[in-house]
Amino acid sequence: MDKVKLGIIGIGGMGTNHLNSIVKGMVPNMELTCVADVRQCRLDWAKENLDSSIKIFDDGRKLIDEGGCDAVLIATPHYLHPEFVIYALQHGVHAISEKPAGVYTKQVREMNEVAAKSDRTFAIMFNQRTNCIYRKLREMIQSGELGKMKRVNWIITDWYRNQSYYDAAGWKATWDGEGGGVLLNQCPHQIDLLQWLCGMPVKVRAFCHEGKWHDIEVEDDVTAYMEFENGATGVFVTTTGDAPGTNRLELTFEMGKIVCENEKLIFDKLAANVSEHCKTEKEGFKKPDCQRIEVETDGKNEQHVGVLKAFADHILKGTPLVAEGIEGINGLTLSNAMHLSSWLGKTVEIPFDEDLFLSELNKRRAVSKKKEDSGIVFDTTGTF
Repeated sequence: MDKVKLGIIGIGGMGTNHLNSIVKGMVPNMELTCVADVRQCRLDWAKENLDSSIKIFDDGRKLIDEGGCDAVLIATPHYLHPEFVIYALQHGVHAISEKPAGVYTKQVREMNEVAAKSDRTFAIMFNQRTNCIYRKLREMIQSGELGKMKRVNWIITDWYRNQSYYDAAGWKATWDGEGGGVLLNQCPHQIDLLQWLCGMPVKVRAFCHEGKWHDIEVEDDVTAYMEFENGATGVFVTTTGDAPGTNRLELTFEMGKIVCENEKLIFDKLAANVSEHCKTEKEGFKKPDCQRIEVETDGKNEQHVGVLKAFADHILKGTPLVAEGIEGINGLTLSNAMHLSSWLGKTVEIPFDEDLFLSELNKRRAVSKKKEDSGIVFDTTGTF
């Protein structure tokens, strides 16, 4: 086998984006053989726009059973991600899921248990891990050259979405359809990177404002404070209501400060470890000498295409994935903790009570509004 035969379950915005990449030959080790969607308008679109050799199904399970594919890409609403991953793996089909891994950790934990028993490949679409900036930063942190982390601040407010975005799909921005707002839809990338770079916090106090800037029932504005095991602290700020918005990650270590912004990695490198300098320096106001460095990277940032290439190569050659599917529970744990903290109005420790989280989520699902699906599919190119 020189190419992985792929089926896509869910051909909305992101599913169609992946579909186009494969059809255009951007993922040379993969070919599209079948697609599935529950919406008739998307099935009609597929019949009109795809090669006749590509099979079309109205149910993802049918695609797995009858599509003749080696692997599936799951780009459905979030609650369905674990269900389709489990079904695929149990039926001998490799699986890659769009983010998030699911809506609540209890569901994702069950998926991971199935994956652990399977000999099939399970990956997750954490495309920001392909970004040379974050890859280089992780390399620097893990090398130990930066010393202990003291502080992390991430303001990621360039996710602007207008009301028409939320009105387009019936499942979006509802507790029962999507399971959350900006934390579950846009920010799984940054929340994954946060734990990938810094490790998991042990405490979270979050303020999730629901429908602050849009006519929606889920959160569209979040500010969260975090504490880490080594005493480091962090702040995470996000919204879909700001324009033009900001994407600035700032991390402070014993050996200096690093800022990721505007596709650059700027390191203010100290000449001495600040913890030692603080104890030994006799001049009260004197700081360690500092040198500003723009850190060089390899410049590579393949995003979704890179994740798909790695997924196919892992199946074909056993080479590493960009992100193992079972890692998706880490970022979801953090976003679940933020939601739970806001709902309860208090600090939440990690790990938290998963049954309590699900109970609180289900309270909101029980009164969630039903929305009509407009059938509109936006082009997601460049929105991630």
